[in-house]
Amino acid sequence: MTDQIKRVVLAYSGGLDTSVILKWLQTEYGCEVVTFTADLGQGEELEPARAKAELMGIKREHIFIDDLREEFVKDYVFPMMRANALYEGLYLLGTSIARPLIAKRQIEIAKMVGADAVSHGATGKGNDQVRFELGYYALNPDIKVIAPWREWDLTSRTKLIEFAEAHQIPVSKDKRGEAPFSTDANLLHTSSEGKVLEDPWDEVPDYVFSRTVNPEDAPDSPETITIDFERGDGVAINGEALSPAALLAKLNELGRKHGIGRLDLVENRFVGMKSRGMYETPGGTIYALAHRAIEQLTLDRGAAHLKDELAPRYAELVYNGFWFSPEREMLQAAVDHSQEKVAGTVRLKLYKGACHVTGRKSPNSLYSEKVVTFEDDQGAYDQRDAAGFIKLNALRLRLLGRRDR
Repeated sequence: MTDQIKRVVLAYSGGLDTSVILKWLQTEYGCEVVTFTADLGQGEELEPARAKAELMGIKREHIFIDDLREEFVKDYVFPMMRANALYEGLYLLGTSIARPLIAKRQIEIAKMVGADAVSHGATGKGNDQVRFELGYYALNPDIKVIAPWREWDLTSRTKLIEFAEAHQIPVSKDKRGEAPFSTDANLLHTSSEGKVLEDPWDEVPDYVFSRTVNPEDAPDSPETITIDFERGDGVAINGEALSPAALLAKLNELGRKHGIGRLDLVENRFVGMKSRGMYETPGGTIYALAHRAIEQLTLDRGAAHLKDELAPRYAELVYNGFWFSPEREMLQAAVDHSQEKVAGTVRLKLYKGACHVTGRKSPNSLYSEKVVTFEDDQGAYDQRDAAGFIKLNALRLRLLGRRDR
């Protein structure tokens, strides 16, 4: 098979693992490598990846570094947030939602440069291999996929460094020791897994956190903000109109400052094992709460409750890598239809790791103070109607009771 691969597009970060993969593809497959580095708001300088790729012999025209932040939030994060998707009731899917966009762009580049294959740096134990490859095959059913971690014998960091040194791949000093944990970051979140986090009884060390201050050290005074929504998407903070990526970035700043969005989770991976991870999703945590708050005013009970039934299924599809599946697209159509009147303003208070809704208003509100009031409603609601409503709903219970008495 190796002689059938002439050109491969590699998802490339410029770090130790993907730099070793780049050289391994050149030596093991004897193929030309095209590198693709996505800027998803991970907060790292990406030009060093270009320099490192050039150093390793990649042609300048075969080095792709794309700023995908706006597309990421607008076309992936926001649609998922409209669905109120939480995997296993807690996880805001920060890593999961980034993979289909990376896969999509890899396939697009493969078509542009005439590549036979695509490659990624995900291990054979995790979910990302599944997410990347389901995306590849959905978008190009005939693409060849190379997953080095499932093929090579470089099974330790020591072996990776030895391979790098043997092939003159620069290795930074901080990569020479055993990494205390691994991280993945984008505009929505940072995830940390492995090593010091593997025992679920051990508390997460403070040095693991990178996106949020310790809530105990957060400001002693709360901060109040507002988020405006239109058709289920955030459009402004404190009255200032912002693009999707800029809005999430602003919420990240606010969440970081107040220590919001930390999650210590033991989750069920799609491949079958349980894993423990620490997720920091500062802006996403605030945004998700605000979105539900504006839905409380604008969604009918039937639509809201149906959405709550669909949300776990939607989240599972995203987590497992089925973003490009027909069932996810069907659910998205239903979700988006429900969001047509989801507009208005939510007020929130941020304080020491917590985020509280303190108010919400909407021109499309279904809340009627006239109907719900404890004062005289002047005939807006006839309380006598409740007697028949209760009796009809109790009918089957009364029949059962009479039978079984």
